[in-house]
Parts: sequence; C-alpha cells; structure tokens
Amino acid sequence: MTSSYASAPGKVILFGEHAVVYGRPAIAVPVNQVQVKAYVSPILTGKPGQIWIEAPDIHLDNDLSRLPTNHPFVVLVNQFTQYLGNVSLPSLKLRVTSTIPVASGLGSGAAVSIACLRALSMFVGHPLNDPEVCRLAYEVEKIHHGTPSGIDNTVITYSRPIFFERGKEIETLAVGAPIQLVIASSGVRSATGDVVSAVRRAWEQDSQAYETLFDQVGSIARQARTAIEQGEIDQIGQLMTANHACLQKIGVSSPVLDRLVDAALHAGAAGAKLSGAGRGGNIIALVRHDTSERVAEALRFAAATQIITTTVAASPGNRI
Repeated sequence: MTSSYASAPGKVILFGEHAVVYGRPAIAVPVNQVQVKAYVSPILTGKPGQIWIEAPDIHLDNDLSRLPTNHPFVVLVNQFTQYLGNVSLPSLKLRVTSTIPVASGLGSGAAVSIACLRALSMFVGHPLNDPEVCRLAYEVEKIHHGTPSGIDNTVITYSRPIFFERGKEIETLAVGAPIQLVIASSGVRSATGDVVSAVRRAWEQDSQAYETLFDQVGSIARQARTAIEQGEIDQIGQLMTANHACLQKIGVSSPVLDRLVDAALHAGAAGAKLSGAGRGGNIIALVRHDTSERVAEALRFAAATQIITTTVAASPGNRI
C-alpha cells in the first residue's frame, strides 16, 4: 500500500461572523499562503488497525488508541471509518504539519480535518468527493466549536470564495476585481467555541438587541456581495469597517484588535475589521497595491505578531 498526501488552505471571513450562526449570510475566502499538509504511510510492522498520529505543531506523537474519545483526531478517524461502513483501517501513520496559526480565526481545525480526510481516503483507495469531505469535516468542527456555522469547512473544502447562508444552497462568489488583503495577527489565541458560547449567552439575555445587530451584519454582507461582484473596492472597504463596528457592539472585539484596525485605517487601508471569532486572532485590512506595504508596516508597529498578504483573484461564481 502506497503513501498518500493532501493539503488544505486557511481561510478568513470577510463579512458575517457570529451573525452567520443565527441564519444571516456570510462571505469567506481561502488563504492559500498558509496550509495544512497531511501524509499517510503504512506501518509495515504494525498491528492491524494501529494508527499513529504525529502532529509536531501541537506536540502530539502518540497512538490513536491512547487519546481521549472526544479528541478531534479520534472523532475524525471514527467519522471516516463509520462513513465507509465501519471498515477496519490498515496499520498506518498519519503525520500532520501546518503553517496555519492555531486559535487565530484562520480555520486551522477545519483545514486539519479536510487534509486528513482526503489523505486517509486516498490511502485506502476510496477518495472522498468535496461534499463528502465537507460533511465529515463539519462533524469534527462540532468538537472545536460546539455549534459551528459550517462556513469554515465549506470554504476550505472548496477552496473558493463563498457566499454562505445556513440551510441554503452554497454559492461560490463572483469576484469582479482582485481583493488584496493584509492579515495581521494580534498574538492572542482565542477559542472559537468559547466566544461563540459567550455570544449565545448574551443573545439569550437580550435577544432583541442581538437580533438587530445580526440583521445589520446580514445586511452588510448582502451589500458586500454586490460590491465584490462589481469590483467596487472602496465600497467593500467601507462595509468591512462598518462590520467591525457591529462586532464591537456584539462584544467580540478587544483593545488590541481595535488598535490594529485603527492602525490599518490610518495607514491608508480602504477598510479593516476583525476576522473570525474575535477577542483575539486576526484583523484583515483591504489594501491596494500602493498601500499594501505601508499598511503592513503600520500593523507591525502596532505590535502585530504575524503579517500575511493574500489576494483573492477575480473569478466567476456559481452554485456548489
């Protein structure tokens, strides 16, 4: 049995985080500059069914059977084998490496699941198609996030810009003009599940106020779709900044994130906002070619711990 390999990109949410959990639309794009790589190789002297997990980025080097039953790798392998009819896997080693920062809003957990599912399925001679990968990765996302929206596993599986609305047909998003983004890490790790749970508690205490905020975020996302399709960069930027103001009111920004957003705007970014769960992680700034380096330098001066520049290419859209 030959070895197999698969990879998966990171992602950022351009518009709609948190509100997407409550049925409003969101827009997300892949970030190919960072990725997870998964390698599966046979253990020639191993016992039948033995699975060794090696993930140096999280200091994991252990037999799968020794991990807790709710560990994401255990859930992932169980979901995979159950989907194939409770097959017994051959003895194998799964090695996972990643350049996606953990707990930073770049989709690390979903990318790990997707790369591993693809590598495992190729290894056993049953390659999964995109809908299958997306569905199984979503089940693992529940371990990471509790009540995930489904946007991370979707945009990473298809590796295309998407317009996502829970319960509706997913569409890849038409992009009228290239969108250049500077992604800046706050250096603060933030567990998505914890922040999502905190927002839910706040929503339960004052649902009317939060429903109004979610409506505003949803409206911004719909306007942003039109602006993206028409290539209106200035309008996209203004909507990003408006989205950040809503996220501040929702309670998921922080002084460090606000400082980075302000630094980007003062340096000439067309717009800026936090991206992902918030209370840590990243901000994204919309830039042009002539402002990209100036904005990046301002973010470094404002104590961003990592800078990633990515471009979303112009492309047609269609239903998935």
